Amino acid sequence: MSTPTSDPAIIAEELILLDADLGASKDAVIERLSELLATAGRATDAAPLREAALAREAQSATGLPGGIAIPHCRTEAVTSASLGFARLDPKVDFGAPDGPADLVFLIAAPAGAGSAHMKLLSSLARALVKPEFVTALRDAPSPAGIVALVEGVINPAAKAPAKTPAKAAAPSGPEASAPAATSTAKHIVAVTACPTGIAHTYMAADSLVAAGERAGVTVNVETQGSSGSTALDPALIEGAEAVIFATDVGVKGKERFAGKPVVSSGVKRAINEPDVMVTEALRAAENPDAARVSGTAAAAGSAGTGAGELGWGTRIRQILLTGVSYMIPFVAAGGLLIALGFLLGGYEIKDVAEDIVVNNSLTSLPTGGLTAYLGAVLFQIGALSFSFLVPALAGYISYAIADRPGLAPGFTAGAVAVLVGAGFIGGLVGGLIAGFVALWISRWKIPTVLRGLMPVVIIPLFATLIVGGIMFLVLGKPLAAITSGLTNWLNGLTGSSIIILGIILGLMMCFDLGGPVNKAAYAFATAGLSVTDTASLRIMAAVMAAGMVPPLALALASAVRPKIFTEAERENGKAAWFLGAAFISEGAIPFAAADPLRVIPSMMAGGAVTGALIMAMDVTLSAPHGGIFVFFAVGGILWFLAALAAGTIVSAVLVIAAKQFVKGKNSPTEAELDPDLVTA
Repeated sequence: MSTPTSDPAIIAEELILLDADLGASKDAVIERLSELLATAGRATDAAPLREAALAREAQSATGLPGGIAIPHCRTEAVTSASLGFARLDPKVDFGAPDGPADLVFLIAAPAGAGSAHMKLLSSLARALVKPEFVTALRDAPSPAGIVALVEGVINPAAKAPAKTPAKAAAPSGPEASAPAATSTAKHIVAVTACPTGIAHTYMAADSLVAAGERAGVTVNVETQGSSGSTALDPALIEGAEAVIFATDVGVKGKERFAGKPVVSSGVKRAINEPDVMVTEALRAAENPDAARVSGTAAAAGSAGTGAGELGWGTRIRQILLTGVSYMIPFVAAGGLLIALGFLLGGYEIKDVAEDIVVNNSLTSLPTGGLTAYLGAVLFQIGALSFSFLVPALAGYISYAIADRPGLAPGFTAGAVAVLVGAGFIGGLVGGLIAGFVALWISRWKIPTVLRGLMPVVIIPLFATLIVGGIMFLVLGKPLAAITSGLTNWLNGLTGSSIIILGIILGLMMCFDLGGPVNKAAYAFATAGLSVTDTASLRIMAAVMAAGMVPPLALALASAVRPKIFTEAERENGKAAWFLGAAFISEGAIPFAAADPLRVIPSMMAGGAVTGALIMAMDVTLSAPHGGIFVFFAVGGILWFLAALAAGTIVSAVLVIAAKQFVKGKNSPTEAELDPDLVTA
């Protein structure tokens, strides 16, 4: 393997800082290393590289045991895969369990990085679990020494492959797993994967392999990362004592491990506690009640949670968010098309759209001409897309529990919920029932000859029959009554009641800026669009307006009082104007992640004001997304703008006051502030 000749070497002396003071926070270190890469021509601009690295940092800290940190990202701003390195003095906290880091690699890859580059970067990540390599980095007298060390681990021509990692994780060549497949020695299989797939994936793999050697057991790992992976040999999986899933994302092909005792965790635990995880896996192999990977590729789970298994609270949240995330594209596409239909054909189009599209054409236009016809077509396409909202929600909730065999019963449960009038609530309940019924059926002990029919015939057939029967015979009418009662209650809200609902929705939208609470409020609003009653349209307006507040408020605050924000935050503020205008609440995340205790409460206050005003003034919205780009779908546009402005100003004033008068550990230092602004 060698670096492509058209690109510069991944690391060079100008990308290295030794024994440097880069500030007191990880944000400052990442910013300085981003600037280093940009100055060297490795990135078009430091700002997007920094933001991509900080966004990855917000997902999970990149600090590792032993004083190491590996902030990393992929972004269009990077022109060639590169490493920025700093040996820090003083150390800086990157969230490692054993304290701050003095060795920091900023791993930067282009958005479309080729497999050759990704393998080079993953080779570095693997080397960082070796104590001798880390010690050599600390002792290197010059940047040239660092370059030589790094080249030695990423370039096989410079140094022979280390025998442990090469044999262990995710075989990448023809020699990979054949010998191990025929071995009778006790062994464990594992899968490691992280969202970016550059560093943690491979470090976790090698940590588990090394821990297995210490425990006297072979660990064979499949790395599902950016440099590609070769699936574990089926014979290895068949003979394994247990399986370890150390992932922050879904496991690809989980059905291959069906029936195996399992230990599950996030990818960082495999780096921090590999010996513990191997021990837990060996114990699970000897425990008949241990959690096992289901026969249908569902996430491992049994009544007794095995060591290291995800808790059911976290699991249920992941299941519900999976359903919501798959539902949202139907909502966005359908809702926007419906809104465009209203724009062209007027609100009365909903009563005649189906008749128009069936009985008219471009050569036989209805009353109202081409505009009415196109409005009807857009509305009907949107309505059909929207009709999948509840089935998709239920289907993918079931999928999150029981994988592919759960899709048919889940979608059926959602369709039944629509038919009986149980709506969004019925979809939630039906999807959960369908998934757990499919999971239960997958554990039936049946003759081996029938096992091949389980995922494609037996599970979908019986799960669909059972959940359909439960929904029709038992739960349909009660859930429909709850849905109808909720709708009637919303329509009947007046005065202070409707204002309180607006406050609650505003608080939820600004609490975690795209997280589970924000998504719950958004899902509640979009589900109501399918009935397009006045109360539901007001809820949608409140949710969108409140969600626009945080990025707009922080953009305003950083423009009005720039001296209390870091340079990075001021740059973020410029982008936040557009993000807020387009209803992308995540534009406020860099501010909230850096200073949550002062930013988030300020944003929630403004969101509550906006939500209350929207409700009080009967503002409506018939589109589920788009911000300023769907103002044509707003009923009461002046009040919408007034409510949005009020919330934005309130949040901006509060965050300025909090940063000005309430000192916190996240307050920017004078080194982080613009000297001209500080003295102004």
